[in-house]
Amino acid sequence: MENSMGHIPEDIPNDFIKIRIENSHLTELPHGSFSKLSALEFLWLNFNDIALMNMKSLEGLWNLTELRLQGNKLGSVPWTVFQYTPSLKILDLKHNRLDALPENALRYLLGLTYLDLSFNKLSVISKDVFVSWPLYRMAEKAWGKEGMVSNIVLALHDNPWLCDCRLKGFVEFIRAVGPPIILMNSYLTCAGPSSRSGKYFYEIQLKTCTKPVASALEQNITLSLGAEMMLTCLVKARPEPTIQWMYNLKNLRGFTVTQTRVDEETISSQLVIPSLHLTDRGSYTCMANNFIGNSSARVVVNIKSAHSSAPIPTPFPMVSPDESVYIDIRISKQTVHGITLEWYAATSNPAETWYTIHFGRYDSPKKETIYVGPGINSYSVGDLLPATKYEACVTLKNQPPLEGQCVVFVTGSNVSELEQRGRLIHIVVIVCVMVLAVPAGMYACTTEARFNCIERCSDMWRRRRMRADDPQDGERRGTFDSLQAASDESLCQDSAENKIMRRRSEDKSKGGSGAYLY
Repeated sequence: MENSMGHIPEDIPNDFIKIRIENSHLTELPHGSFSKLSALEFLWLNFNDIALMNMKSLEGLWNLTELRLQGNKLGSVPWTVFQYTPSLKILDLKHNRLDALPENALRYLLGLTYLDLSFNKLSVISKDVFVSWPLYRMAEKAWGKEGMVSNIVLALHDNPWLCDCRLKGFVEFIRAVGPPIILMNSYLTCAGPSSRSGKYFYEIQLKTCTKPVASALEQNITLSLGAEMMLTCLVKARPEPTIQWMYNLKNLRGFTVTQTRVDEETISSQLVIPSLHLTDRGSYTCMANNFIGNSSARVVVNIKSAHSSAPIPTPFPMVSPDESVYIDIRISKQTVHGITLEWYAATSNPAETWYTIHFGRYDSPKKETIYVGPGINSYSVGDLLPATKYEACVTLKNQPPLEGQCVVFVTGSNVSELEQRGRLIHIVVIVCVMVLAVPAGMYACTTEARFNCIERCSDMWRRRRMRADDPQDGERRGTFDSLQAASDESLCQDSAENKIMRRRSEDKSKGGSGAYLY
């Protein structure tokens, strides 16, 4: 007690039944911290500075019945760690910093009678965390049988619950909860949004979540040079979406964007330019997204000169359906919520090239379409669903996706995989090599073929890196010269190098001088 040891002692006798180390500035529980203490039944580590638990920090504690970690700094718990504690009955995690509870978090806590998650930072969780808890299902079936009375005490109070549509199932579960689960404090309150702050769960009615629907008050406007312009976009969605404006040209100026709430489900976003310049003409896109999906609305702004009522032509031409161009695309950033796509196109006039992003579930025939103006080569997709296969394609404007012009990836659902990655990312299928606008046979690396595929991709990459050192080859290299890390499933391009070389030879024979992407 109150000893600045900073780490778990290594010389604890292996016949100890109870250990209590409190206020001793422990910062982590490493791999096998108590692996030799198979007789241990009670472990109290309250009021330390523990911020990290290894996935095997409780290995060997088969007889542990009580674990108390109150008053530490845990932002997450590797829930698979409890596969080593099958006898655990009491788990105290109150006064930590837990902000998420995965759907399968409780699957190894089969003998628990007390779980305290109060005074953490939980804001949104699914009711399935508890409904799918094996212990809850077993106890529920046995509850009505004579002599089979088994309660599970659950503490969830004093968390900053965000009472929007995402919490609908959980709120309904709490209101209807009964034996075998007993809430230590059934008066759970909302911390947000502001309209529901401080209200009890039993006082509110939540609606089902919906994807954004964006609409512009005017889709085509004509204004004079120097005039003030205000574009308005209305977005209806549950929960509240993220809204951003994008402009077709690269030389962006300091535009002012404000948002006001029209009603509980509708937000109005206004983009204001105090004095229009010629470079401000073109297409403005209002993009809104939440974890259900995304939507966009486009406004074309025309500018007329002081000497003529006719509008000056907009700076983006329509693309011919048969126009061909090389596009290099990659997933440049991955977070626990989504991805960022980046692409590069070898066009003759990049300042006037428009793109269309086709994004949605892989098996869905209808994808979301997002129009992106010249000078922009990235787009972020947020709030992806777990265990879902997605497809993202980048094409020239007004063109449908062609074979080989798409990135396919799958979001993860396995708890241990997420924990191994530090909850930073949930993308488990990533394109290994992507050269778009070149028809290429793609195949999925299954578990059996994984290492052969990765080795093949790595070999291709090494050869390309060797060529990258050749100054004569620099003019033909693409802008993206790094591969994404492969994971349990990866996509590799079948014979991509041969196809590119053949295409180069054909174009050279025709006298072409286009840029080639590797």
